[in-house]
Amino acid sequence: MDLRKLQRVIVDALEDVKGQDIKVFNTEQLSDMFERVIVASGTSNRQTRALASSVVEKVKEAGGYVVSVEGEDAGEWVLVDCGEAVVHVLQPTFRAYYNLEEIWGGKPVRLKPATPATGARPAAKKPVRKPATRATTKAARKAPAKKAPAKAKTPARAARRRAA
Repeated sequence: MDLRKLQRVIVDALEDVKGQDIKVFNTEQLSDMFERVIVASGTSNRQTRALASSVVEKVKEAGGYVVSVEGEDAGEWVLVDCGEAVVHVLQPTFRAYYNLEEIWGGKPVRLKPATPATGARPAAKKPVRKPATRATTKAARKAPAKKAPAKAKTPARAARRRAA
């Protein structure tokens, strides 16, 4: 499988299961064992395992080969070896502690956003209009409140007001 296609499949698989803070690094000059390191975060043990499982499933569906998966038992840090790319799925606390971006982060890879197979441009999002609630429609029907007459501040003003 082509390296670009492999990394696109992996990133899409991570995004499908709501992977957070996904980073792709070019490691061709750093290691002869693999060319890409992909790091992503999951919010819980269950989500990190689901992210790794999604990567394995999608890579196999696309015709790729998964060498091994490590750390699925604990789920705090799961590593998926896809040959040319290695995927690290960690919980945020482990990611901050081990700081893999500092080790592998020499050359981040910018990915093009996934486009539909037809080549058509995605439709622009229209602003969502909130439906009118009952409170807002009743308030709109009410007449504006009339201003109350000003109160007299001194006894002399009050007397003048009564005389008028």
